[in-house]
Amino acid sequence: MNEILLAVVAGAIVGFFFSAIKLPLPAPPVISGSWVSLVSTLAAWLIKP
Repeated sequence: MNEILLAVVAGAIVGFFFSAIKLPLPAPPVISGSWVSLVSTLAAWLIKP
């Protein structure tokens, strides 16, 4: 639970910083980001002994 809270806080800080200096957020587009997440999850599930 502590790791999740730290990740959310870090994401909020980075998002605030990038929006304050008017840079695009450092995240992939929604469709390709979802695809990469799905494929990596399936690969990890298949490879896991």
